[in-house]
Amino acid sequence: MPDPKTPYAGDVAPSEAWETLASEPAAALVDVRTTAEWSFVGLPDLSPLGKRPLLREWQSYPSMQVDGAFADDVAAALGEAGAGPDAPVFFLCRSGARSQAAAAALAARGWTRCFNIVGGFEGPLDGSRHRGATAGWKADGLPWAQS
Repeated sequence: MPDPKTPYAGDVAPSEAWETLASEPAAALVDVRTTAEWSFVGLPDLSPLGKRPLLREWQSYPSMQVDGAFADDVAAALGEAGAGPDAPVFFLCRSGARSQAAAAALAARGWTRCFNIVGGFEGPLDGSRHRGATAGWKADGLPWAQS
């Protein structure tokens, strides 16, 4: 049950997102990181599920200005892919903060199953100040690729 204080459906572990992406044909993953992050850090690889992540920047580097058209653009792209406002949509960023805001933005447009992926793609810094080992998509051993 969603938390009434959370403006989106809730937070889920990366493995839970993967399971839903695998079991529900209309489920989608929206990666809200920047182009540089996609290029240099890597992307979730949904090809084993016959899917691809939707890549839409929530904020653009270097200004980190929020894209005012984000929710409209994402809703249109999801609609073109056959997903409706009741489809599960999972949002992913580096560590889980931008994706919360992005999930809330689409939920405000009437999409009822917007989820933030806890830990994001890389997770928090570990004791050596490195990401990718303690939590998140990569640390959970989910498929990803780097260009």
